[in-house]
Amino acid sequence: MDSGHLTELIELEDTYWWHIAKRRLVASLLKKHFPPAGRVVEGGIGSSRNLLEFRKAGYDVHGFDLMQEAVDNAHSRDLGAEVHDLAEPWPIDDASCRAVVLLDVIEHLEHPVQVLEHARRALTDDGGLVVTVPSYPWLFGDWDRRLGHFRRYTNRMFYQHAEAAGLRVRWLQHWNAFSLPPAVAVRGYQRVFPKDRPPEFPRVSPLMNQTLLTLAGMERWCLSKRMPVPFGLSLAGVLTK
Repeated sequence: MDSGHLTELIELEDTYWWHIAKRRLVASLLKKHFPPAGRVVEGGIGSSRNLLEFRKAGYDVHGFDLMQEAVDNAHSRDLGAEVHDLAEPWPIDDASCRAVVLLDVIEHLEHPVQVLEHARRALTDDGGLVVTVPSYPWLFGDWDRRLGHFRRYTNRMFYQHAEAAGLRVRWLQHWNAFSLPPAVAVRGYQRVFPKDRPPEFPRVSPLMNQTLLTLAGMERWCLSKRMPVPFGLSLAGVLTK
């Protein structure tokens, strides 16, 4: 992530529907599968807004990020964080974490299984991971390349990487279904009319922002009632040892 994209994340973290929706989904998965108290470590903290939410929920939080600017921002919020490459052994004790959170992170990594192995070693026996990734390799395009993605995930690939790391997929679902049709249209347009553009979240009106938040809330309710979402722009998974 470049510094410009980090700045955008910090500016939008409390208002933009996508950030809010993902944060609420992940917080609900943590509460359901790995309720507080306990230590939660996030790899790739970005704006650090997720860590604030997890701390508010009652967890002891810590984070890693490659960017010094992201770590400095976390420190300014009195959050524990340090610069660290997730591909290297993690500087925390084995079996010390209730949960590890990797949100739109492992698609950026050339060797995601290695990182999942580090996360597994950090978990207590009753702990686990919450992971989100972009879905559908056929959607891979300019946005992904500019963000440094190595891949977009299928369900099968997600299971394969988890199994190779010694993890079991307890729960896996698509989410963000309502964004898939416009995303397909945009990707198609960009392929026909390529243009040098920075990766940025498309701005929406306050009314549309609230509408999308409402749709995300309805989708989250369906997931909480074990009503499957058959498609979506992303995958969200819960993994255990």
